Amino acid sequence: MNAAFFPGSPNMQFSTSGFAATVALAIAAVLPTQAAFAQPVEEVNYLLPAPPTLPAFGPWVLAQQRGYYAREKLKVNFIVGKGGVDVAKQVGAGNAPIGGALGDTPIIARAQGIPVKAVAVIGARALHHLHVMDGLGINQPADLKGKTITVMSYQDTSYFVLLGILATAGLTKNDVDVQAAGPVGVWQQPATGKAAAFAGPVDFAISARGAGGKVKTYASDQYIKTMTQAIVASDEMIQKRPDLIQRLVRATLAGLSDMMKDPKGAVGDFIAGSPSFKGREAFIEEVFRAYNELTYQGPGTPGVIDADRLAAVQKFYVSQGIVPKEVPVGELYTNQFVR
Repeated sequence: MNAAFFPGSPNMQFSTSGFAATVALAIAAVLPTQAAFAQPVEEVNYLLPAPPTLPAFGPWVLAQQRGYYAREKLKVNFIVGKGGVDVAKQVGAGNAPIGGALGDTPIIARAQGIPVKAVAVIGARALHHLHVMDGLGINQPADLKGKTITVMSYQDTSYFVLLGILATAGLTKNDVDVQAAGPVGVWQQPATGKAAAFAGPVDFAISARGAGGKVKTYASDQYIKTMTQAIVASDEMIQKRPDLIQRLVRATLAGLSDMMKDPKGAVGDFIAGSPSFKGREAFIEEVFRAYNELTYQGPGTPGVIDADRLAAVQKFYVSQGIVPKEVPVGELYTNQFVR
């Protein structure tokens, strides 16, 4: 560099025009950073399949309460849809840029011509598991024959997971009495002796124990390939607004990371965002620890979708007539936002 710009140089020269030019260059270098800080907050509607106040949405609530969306210059409004497939329909139609569903939702959505992909998964294991009432001699899937089993609905993934577990023992829905009992009855009926087992997330098992039922949980992923919750976006949004999808995914996964690192420490902030659980801190802590063990923790990078697992789920859905045919697995997901 020219020595004239260094104080103490024997050839030092100074002119107001040179100084002005230097200052102008310095300001130009700083302005992009200042502009980044001045980036306006973008308001976004984030669709979820059920109320975000439920424990299953802990990662989303933490991301909101701990300012991870705000850090991405986002004001997120959680809007409740009518289940994961409805979320996919709304996202695919452009009524919201992003949504929460299950990892299997794009399989069902694509079969209906809805152009959505999973862009991240919330956990490496499974959301729905098999829960059996103790003392009834049910120690393996084959023991379910002839038993009454509850699920949330016949269109819910809990039902599809149950079908998969039954299939590992050579059983079908005709070998058991499957009852669609809704989000409360699914655990309440077994807890009161009206069913022998049920399929659902781990908080349902904890609720059943709280109602006096003695419950054993069998992790579904020891029997079949299944999925946990996922973030879904439309093909159009992935193409036109990858920056927005990236920010939403990054913030949500930051909430998941906190849940995985410190389930107990997440309780206070969750209840601040879901005040209906105030006074039930012990219940929420137990739920979060169970989610951490059976849903969140697992091999691989958090958020990354396992293509082989997704392909296996799709093959099973085709075999059961849940969807009419397979589509290329690459149309169901992308890992571009979590690598």
